[in-house]
Amino acid sequence: MPGPRVVPVHGDEDLPSRVDAVVIGGGIVGCSTALELAERGVSVALCEKGGIGQEQSSRNWGWVRISRRDPREVPLMAEALRIWPELDRRTGRDTGYRRAGIVFTCADDAEYERHESWPRNLQGYQIEARMLTPAEFRSLVPGAEMDIKGALYTPADGRAEPQKAAPAIAEAARDKGAAILTECAVRGIETSGGRVSGVITERGAIACSSVILAGGAWSNLFCGLYGLDLPQLKVMNSVLRTKPLEGGPEQAVWANGFAVRKRQDGGYTVASGHENVVDIVPKSFRYAMNFLPALRQEWRSLNFRLSGRFLDEARIPGRWRMDEASPFEYCRVLDPKPSERLSNRALANLKRAFPAFEAAEIAQRWAGYIDVTPDAVPVISAVDTIPGFHIATGFSGHGFGIGPAAGRLMADIVTGRPPVVDPHDFRFSRFSDGSEIRPISGF
Repeated sequence: MPGPRVVPVHGDEDLPSRVDAVVIGGGIVGCSTALELAERGVSVALCEKGGIGQEQSSRNWGWVRISRRDPREVPLMAEALRIWPELDRRTGRDTGYRRAGIVFTCADDAEYERHESWPRNLQGYQIEARMLTPAEFRSLVPGAEMDIKGALYTPADGRAEPQKAAPAIAEAARDKGAAILTECAVRGIETSGGRVSGVITERGAIACSSVILAGGAWSNLFCGLYGLDLPQLKVMNSVLRTKPLEGGPEQAVWANGFAVRKRQDGGYTVASGHENVVDIVPKSFRYAMNFLPALRQEWRSLNFRLSGRFLDEARIPGRWRMDEASPFEYCRVLDPKPSERLSNRALANLKRAFPAFEAAEIAQRWAGYIDVTPDAVPVISAVDTIPGFHIATGFSGHGFGIGPAAGRLMADIVTGRPPVVDPHDFRFSRFSDGSEIRPISGF
């Protein structure tokens, strides 16, 4: 099943012998980090094992939202909402960004109460979020036929095109002097005197003083090579897009049975509002206790299955030599088969809510692996035990919208600038320093 059609980025032919920083991973977070560093005059090489934005960065819903975020992410997402409107001008390319608002509907009183309390997280940010009555919802979103108690509406939220955003940012980083290396897996890092001194890629070595791992779902495997235990698992989300359609909502809308947002081409991206597939793999057992608090909250929305993925991951070696092909070279792109059952159900629910979608024609389906942490909060952090090594991963399905700000924060950490937001909640050491690790209920 082919993935979404991503704007192609042709990698550089020449491998630099030395740069200040190497970014591992060409998703939106890695590309944003590379752009931020390059704009500050830092020489940088971005190494991607496959193509730019080919995995979850192009497979997500395309939502740019602060609403219903974990409160620990709100300061960084507020920064992202300042960055996104300038990205087209800054990159000189089209990301498809538009501020159109996002609506989270409330099916019952309990859900309304949870949503009603959320806007207090925006105090001090000059970002509006308000509750809508059913009548106000129908006025804002014409064509909806939904029996709801109300809705949370955040006008500052928006949407962008995942198949365009990471490529645009990568090309802009190259414009600023970054080397963009595709089909160039990093096999490992080199150290000298206990700190990072370079990386070994499949095409040769690059000397550097800083490495940023923005490897998405592959980050746990890479970290394990150096005895770093990053608790991370994968969740599969299935998506479909429709051909252009008249009469659908301008705002992105979430409901228990569907999530929908308008695309730049006039079609719509559609997915389940809450259901995902979880493949049981060997690391499911290793990290079972880490994820138990999250499982207690989210088990109703998770479809566990035992599939061929168990054996696929069981065969992946945990260690490899630098002069041999790494697992990253044997699987360039994670391209799982989507669940037609879940996406068909989402589309059926959408048709009941918005009769205009009775005319919808499915143009394409795909699925992607979301990399999740036990507290559903990312790691954006230096690694104390390996000076010069940094991690930006574990965005738990929230990475697309927050990606440009995550890249800014990561660049601050690498260069020693005052951080754009307090990075304490994103520290890697929280998994080993005795901190309580759990998601915040309701987000």
